[in-house]
Amino acid sequence: MKITGSTLIGEVLRMSDKAAEILMNHGMGCVGCPSSQAESIEQAVAIHGISLDALLADLNKEILGE
Repeated sequence: MKITGSTLIGEVLRMSDKAAEILMNHGMGCVGCPSSQAESIEQAVAIHGISLDALLADLNKEILGE
């Protein structure tokens, strides 16, 4: 399953132990926040001013090997 902008943060965090580190490296320090679990990646990057394309590339590369 490819990680997309509509993938929930909670889903990504359950995919791999690497996910939290990748998200935090991109400036998303609130991965432990309960509301982040039900937020999509696209919603989160909009709030934090993060590049969606760069984050998705890193998540898919590091977690899925794509």
